[in-house]
Amino acid sequence: MTLHLYFARKFTLTVLAIFGMFGVMLVLLDMVDQIRRFDIGTIGLGEALHLSALKVPGELYQILPLIVVLATVALFLGLARTSELVVTRASGRSAMRALVAPVLTALVLGGIAVALMNPIVAATSKKYRMVTDRYKTGETSVLSVSSEGLWLREGGPEGQMVIRAARANAGGTRFHDVTFLAFGPDGSPAWRIEAAEAALTPGGWEVRTAKRWNFGGDTPNPEAAATEAERLVLPSDMTADRIRDSFAQPSAIAIWDLPAFIASLEQAGFSARSHRVWFQMELAMPLVLAAMVLLSASFTMRHTRFGRTGQMVMLALGLGLGLFFLRNFAQVLGENGQIPVALAAWSPPMAGILFSLGLLLHLEDG
Repeated sequence: MTLHLYFARKFTLTVLAIFGMFGVMLVLLDMVDQIRRFDIGTIGLGEALHLSALKVPGELYQILPLIVVLATVALFLGLARTSELVVTRASGRSAMRALVAPVLTALVLGGIAVALMNPIVAATSKKYRMVTDRYKTGETSVLSVSSEGLWLREGGPEGQMVIRAARANAGGTRFHDVTFLAFGPDGSPAWRIEAAEAALTPGGWEVRTAKRWNFGGDTPNPEAAATEAERLVLPSDMTADRIRDSFAQPSAIAIWDLPAFIASLEQAGFSARSHRVWFQMELAMPLVLAAMVLLSASFTMRHTRFGRTGQMVMLALGLGLGLFFLRNFAQVLGENGQIPVALAAWSPPMAGILFSLGLLLHLEDG
């Protein structure tokens, strides 16, 4: 038990050290990139650091499997140089038993990452997009789906407009049972439109079978002054791509909120397949990290006197990268409907674990 705790502690400290080093490097590189993205004088070092601090957690979370690969290679190379692996095997412990602690630690770290880091990344991703839009255009647009329907907000210095629809088509360009509610710059309601249907066109919203109420001091009785029209056009800079982009980033939704969001999304008429794939892949994250540990250990659990250490390290890193890209490729296939959702999420880590176990058994007992 003491030896297991020793290996687990060393592995955890190695992961945290590499995680911290990558974090510092990414922040510095991203600060330079943020300053280059905006016009001169738009942001300073403080704003660039703020944007980098919001963006880097998502990048670190994305490369977490690769960080675990590097940590495993560093751990076992260090144990091999100090002959601790030789002593461990001389005491009667096999390589499989020596891997118990790092694998369990990887599973725990994966669970913590999904449970805690995932919501943090979701929150920082949303904030990053909002802050970036404000720096670029001074405007914000937000799309959300709830059990009461689909909600969209857009606007700028002239005021805000809230759009609520009971359902929409899969492309996000045609809404049904729509309500438009406009607010002035001071936040007071300006007008309201209810329509049976609204379609997003290059010029704005094309509204059909609509009824409009105007609010303000000049219209003491909005109902009496209400007007009806078969067709109206409301100017808007919203595009279908911007609406779809709001749904194309499942990582911007915390894993705890994904099941309810998926249900609301499908109820509103949108496809939630990419969100289902992302949800299953997040659940499989602990197995991905365990597969990375086993895969890297298969080539580095050997004494340095055997030679070819550099080749073994390159093989471990190469196979780790291969599994990482295989996982991303399976995600694309799952989102496009080429393979089932469960197969896209769970087959890469299971394949990596089975391959690693077979390789370890061959090298140790074969």
